[in-house]
Amino acid sequence: MQTWRRNGLLILAIWLFFWLALDSMVDDSPTMDEQNHLARGVAFVRTADPRLSLEHPPLTNALSGLPVALLLPELRLPTDHPSWERQPPDVYWYNFAEQFLWHYNADVTRMIFLGRLPIVFLTLGLALVGYRLAGALWGRPSAPVAFVLLLFDPNVLAHGRYITTDLGGTTFVLLATWLLWRMWITDYRLPITDHRSPFTDHRLPKILLAGLGMGLAFGSKLSALAFVPIWGALALLPLYGAGERRSDRRAARAAGRRLLHFLLAGIISVGVVWALFGFEWRAFHFQSEWLAGLNGVNGPMPTFWAGVEQIALLTGDGRYDAFLLGQFSSTGFPLYFPIAFAMKTPLLTLALLVVALTLLLIPMPQKPYTVLQRRAPETASYRSPASGNGRTRRRALFLAIPAALYLLLSTQSSLNIGYRHLLPLLPFVYVLISGLARRSAEYRLPFTAYRLPLTVRHLPFTLLLLAHIGTAVLIHPHYLSFFNRAAGGPENGWRLLIDSNIDWGQDLLRLQQWMADNDVDSVKLGWFGTADPSYYGLIHEPLPGMPLPPYWSLWSQSPFNEDDPEPGIYAISVSSLWEIPRPVGQKYVYHWFRAREPNDRVGYSILIYDVR
Repeated sequence: MQTWRRNGLLILAIWLFFWLALDSMVDDSPTMDEQNHLARGVAFVRTADPRLSLEHPPLTNALSGLPVALLLPELRLPTDHPSWERQPPDVYWYNFAEQFLWHYNADVTRMIFLGRLPIVFLTLGLALVGYRLAGALWGRPSAPVAFVLLLFDPNVLAHGRYITTDLGGTTFVLLATWLLWRMWITDYRLPITDHRSPFTDHRLPKILLAGLGMGLAFGSKLSALAFVPIWGALALLPLYGAGERRSDRRAARAAGRRLLHFLLAGIISVGVVWALFGFEWRAFHFQSEWLAGLNGVNGPMPTFWAGVEQIALLTGDGRYDAFLLGQFSSTGFPLYFPIAFAMKTPLLTLALLVVALTLLLIPMPQKPYTVLQRRAPETASYRSPASGNGRTRRRALFLAIPAALYLLLSTQSSLNIGYRHLLPLLPFVYVLISGLARRSAEYRLPFTAYRLPLTVRHLPFTLLLLAHIGTAVLIHPHYLSFFNRAAGGPENGWRLLIDSNIDWGQDLLRLQQWMADNDVDSVKLGWFGTADPSYYGLIHEPLPGMPLPPYWSLWSQSPFNEDDPEPGIYAISVSSLWEIPRPVGQKYVYHWFRAREPNDRVGYSILIYDVR
């Protein structure tokens, strides 16, 4: 009965998730990067050629492109366009994507909907992996907690509906971590004197699965490579058994064996990535001078290695000035991601994270022995609390260390363009928090062996999960623009962060609906996005914006009086309002509007000014 009830509640949660995801995504216009990812995916599915997969490996894009290619066989790929031959060389994939979505084909709405569906299922897959990992680490009571926390986080919901690689990379990083844990925990159970080959018996399947998981992660998003040193550190740490009981020599030998198995899995992962790139073998095409000597030499998956180089260059220099709390920096902000995490993570999650770190990492004082089962004294089972505390602490560290190291690595990047780059640490946070459910399930009244009734023990977490779901429901359908109340909520978000934190071009369709509801025939539009307003029949006068040429070209000569704008209805994307492409000290085009409160807003990404 209890299992049926738990599974029934999880099914209800899944149905609610699908309704929230689908209902919100149909009203979101194509966001800034989606056309690029969809074009890559469809091109790879149709041609098996990964030439467009620079900076973004093909796995997640191919999953998005598969239903589009299968269900819309009449689609045309612009392979006859110069962009297919990498012309111009720096932005060819942008040109290819624009031609594919807006010029060669007509049904943008169906293409975007079909391309987003696999990402929704990947989000469900992320929650399922979190369910399994939480169950393996903490036990059955924690599994549904991790599942619900992951499924209804506003930031996961935001990017769990878009055709990008962010959610795919997050899912496969967590999958790889779970498979590595299974490999290492199995290895610990072997006798320490077992010197057999790592390819014998039960070891080989676990190594192969771990290598497959790592390969899927690297083949989904290049930022997953940041987990290589993190996983290496986890291999060396004594987190998989009673490490404190071993001599230093035996512990070092166990760590060496785990590291060896990790390296073997890493070698396998390279083969998996090569397979995902369709066993590409052609000439390398690097841009940096110190690698230019390899250009012209044929080798495996040159697009992957060129993408790694590109990401390294972008991480060091950034694409354009970073924005944080109303300030710009050409070199990025070291605290950008920690501050973004504090502002865009639900307050309930932050509070539970502090509680989890306190209760799961700090040993709790207990009586010398704890009764495990209520039986007759002569048959009772006893366990030293030190053993339970040590195991709990090791498993909490297995989750806390990757999250902390990934956040630390993020501070070294000047590519400060969105909270979405922090998504891979969220599953570790939520699986860690789910460990509190185990503590509550084991709770006994002080000085007794009496346990509270199951419904009473689970009541606090039931209320917390309902509050967490409520956070997602309250921000629906504007998940991308979520900010917690300590940061002033989503209505204040545009003053703190821009780009994919709040404005990714998702509210264009809502602007069209706002114009219809308010009897507005035309607006002056400062657009930030790759979606074409003219495609949707939106009557407007272009203002400076990006990246479409009709808007980009107006930065040098604004069509309105910057100090005293002419009367009219101005609809300005918040990223355009901060004049992203203009250097610091020359952001004067929209200064009149920044100094005033908007009259209205569309979603939280387009501000409306009624100038009379």
